[in-house]
Amino acid sequence: MKKVIVLLLCIATGFSPALLAQQKAAKAKGPVLTFKGGDTHDFGSVKKGPIVHYIFEFTNTGKEPLVIRDINPSCGCTSVEFENAKSGWDKMPVMPGKKGHIKVGLKTDEQHGNFLKDVSILSNATNAGPDQRYPIHIKGLAIENTDKAAAPAKH
Repeated sequence: MKKVIVLLLCIATGFSPALLAQQKAAKAKGPVLTFKGGDTHDFGSVKKGPIVHYIFEFTNTGKEPLVIRDINPSCGCTSVEFENAKSGWDKMPVMPGKKGHIKVGLKTDEQHGNFLKDVSILSNATNAGPDQRYPIHIKGLAIENTDKAAAPAKH
């Protein structure tokens, strides 16, 4: 009797194993962003001053073309460039099994101590969030340049 009641509750609320399987299959059919080495890059300790860069390499591991509509850094100290292996930044789809690159630059002279910056990728990827944004991250520690020779003392 309990099984019948649970089954009726599941049907009444729209929850069923068949529906879940169908949703999972639909999600598996779409494009999927998969980053080589993960979606976070740790620069470690960097000297303040120069702009540092990292290239995130990704593959569309899904079954449909991946369309990247926009890429937005979290602040003005971060820059981004997107390169589809064949098309450059013309927002052409990244086909299943193909790679793309997102180059992220950070102005280290604007950082103080530990930093964590986000870049949001707006796309049709099925593994993006509900707002269709997939975040990638850069982090590290900005340190003062200690290689400068000390000025001689005046006597």
